[in-house]
Amino acid sequence: MPSQLFSPIDLRGLTLPNRIVIAPMCQYSAVDGNANEWHLIHLGHMALSGAGLLMIEATGVEPEGRITPACLGLYSDENEAALAKVIATVREHGGTPLGIQIAHAGRKASVHVPWEGGQPLSEQDSAWKTVAPSALPFGDGWPEPRALGAVKMDALRDAFVATAERAARIGFDLIEVHAAHGYLLHEFLSPVSNHRRDEYGGSLENRMRFPLEVVASVRQVWPDQRPLGLRITGSDGVEGGLTDDDAVAFTRKLHELGCDYVCISSGGIAPGAFLASEPGYNVPIAAKIKSETDMAVRVVGQITEAIQAEDIIATGQADMVALARALLDNPRWPWHAAQALGAHLDYPPPYARSHPDLWPGAKLLHPELARGAKSG
Repeated sequence: MPSQLFSPIDLRGLTLPNRIVIAPMCQYSAVDGNANEWHLIHLGHMALSGAGLLMIEATGVEPEGRITPACLGLYSDENEAALAKVIATVREHGGTPLGIQIAHAGRKASVHVPWEGGQPLSEQDSAWKTVAPSALPFGDGWPEPRALGAVKMDALRDAFVATAERAARIGFDLIEVHAAHGYLLHEFLSPVSNHRRDEYGGSLENRMRFPLEVVASVRQVWPDQRPLGLRITGSDGVEGGLTDDDAVAFTRKLHELGCDYVCISSGGIAPGAFLASEPGYNVPIAAKIKSETDMAVRVVGQITEAIQAEDIIATGQADMVALARALLDNPRWPWHAAQALGAHLDYPPPYARSHPDLWPGAKLLHPELARGAKSG
């Protein structure tokens, strides 16, 4: 049978040539939110991988919404011009569809980059005041965020909208709202971080209210023919947190608003959240959401092998798979997956002479791929 992983999928007015998505991966390399030469090299590299979709990293909708001072932003004319320049060059040399993930880090903002420890910034490091649905720190040693009031919530909703409008002008094919990993919209959704007593707290219906307002507002300004998706959590991984049933309920509401897919992740809401490490640990949750809703589903998390990815799609557990660090380790993962699964994938013309059809050395270099073994 033809490979299902390498079959196309339609999302609204966009057709992805295959089901492999390069997940958003923070590079912590921006200056004042501006994309630069590193982003050009990184994204250009990934755009030649043969994946069906390349997602741009979590991009802050306001300066205080960035995870670190070195995170990408799309909240100013300068940000827009810098990212537009990078994207134009990437498009000129790579045909991969491009999406962007827009985000606000909430109470997990204002931290050092990972290779400097990833802990909260100090005043000497120019820390900024974080915000959250409730004045609850992320964990021990973390600052207390400011609980959001109505005026700031309106401003944040407008910030998501403004960033979506900038992304549309740049020409992204797809937009994704980040509502997972313990960041702001996830903080509203989770009872672990949301202790509000107003219409935005308490019941699941209330806790979904602000994220749904944001999504509805973004959908209104995002071009109708272009897909809108969300990264959501399938489980908080802590007692009393969000469950897969909550994820199903949230997904149904998103579908009613005109969302085109959800990407299933998990954890991140608290330092003690259980993070599974077995292969494809989010797949059972993705399969449940796919079977109980009408939404297209993407799944991420320890997907590393071609046969594993093929099985997820072929058995209907998800519609797309997203890979992150596997692509950092092996940016040609889709090439090798195609070889392992007997699928044909065109290479960029300057690289075509390394295609297995033209170079016998490919089978010598990667004999394990012919057996469908690990390909990263």
